[in-house]
Amino acid sequence: MWDQVQETVSYIKNKTNFIPEYGVILGSGLGSFTEDLQIEYTLPYDAIPNFPVSTVQGHKGALVFGTIGDKQVVAMQGRFHFYEGYSMKEVTFPVRVLKYLGITKLIVSNASGGVNPKYKVGSIVLIKDHINMAPEHPLRGKNDERFGPRFVNMSEPYSKNMIAKAKSIALDLNIEVHDGIYLGLQGPTFETLAEYRMVKILGADCVGMSTVPEVIVARHMALETFGISVITDMGDEESITTISHDEVLDAANKAEPKVRRLIRELILNY
Repeated sequence: MWDQVQETVSYIKNKTNFIPEYGVILGSGLGSFTEDLQIEYTLPYDAIPNFPVSTVQGHKGALVFGTIGDKQVVAMQGRFHFYEGYSMKEVTFPVRVLKYLGITKLIVSNASGGVNPKYKVGSIVLIKDHINMAPEHPLRGKNDERFGPRFVNMSEPYSKNMIAKAKSIALDLNIEVHDGIYLGLQGPTFETLAEYRMVKILGADCVGMSTVPEVIVARHMALETFGISVITDMGDEESITTISHDEVLDAANKAEPKVRRLIRELILNY
């Protein structure tokens, strides 16, 4: 994988001559964050050597390079999921590439189902921890020490400093935010009511099908990581019968302006 990553990084550097500080992975319904960027380069995934291609509605499939103020940013418009048929190494390959393009901080966004009764559809959650219940681990197999250590310290998967800064910014902007624990499952089915109950019993506040592998790999490479989730459905008897992917996108789109402002201000001020 090392050689593939370096080949991809070399290609992108030749095309862009751009060294980002921040990487941002844009989840369902959050792709238009790139409108906040002063865009300098856009590379479609299918033009990048060794890159997977996103197959999910709402995920556009491009690396977008640009600036917010004086900060250099690369945004992933669309991510890759285990349920699409990719291996976890393929799912997390772009995070490896972003690291060697130069990023030191990774911001990851997603849409998730809420089980915390304090949440409602449209709630914004700053992820403070996660529970990994995916069937394959992205670090399984021979470890390449050039990327990071065999055994990764996961005591702070999500940067406490970045969370504190985001809470302060949210207060200033009068944006309500929660913090919570995200549980990662394989998907692509939405959870049954019994599974939502399991998520709650295990101590999580929300559940989704992404983010966890990316954050594990980011921490393997010592990237400072921040996660933000939009609650797009609630896992209770009242709302479980209606949930569809279109509704998830709709709920994410409605919350998107607030999420965009938060991420923009965090990048500018952290």
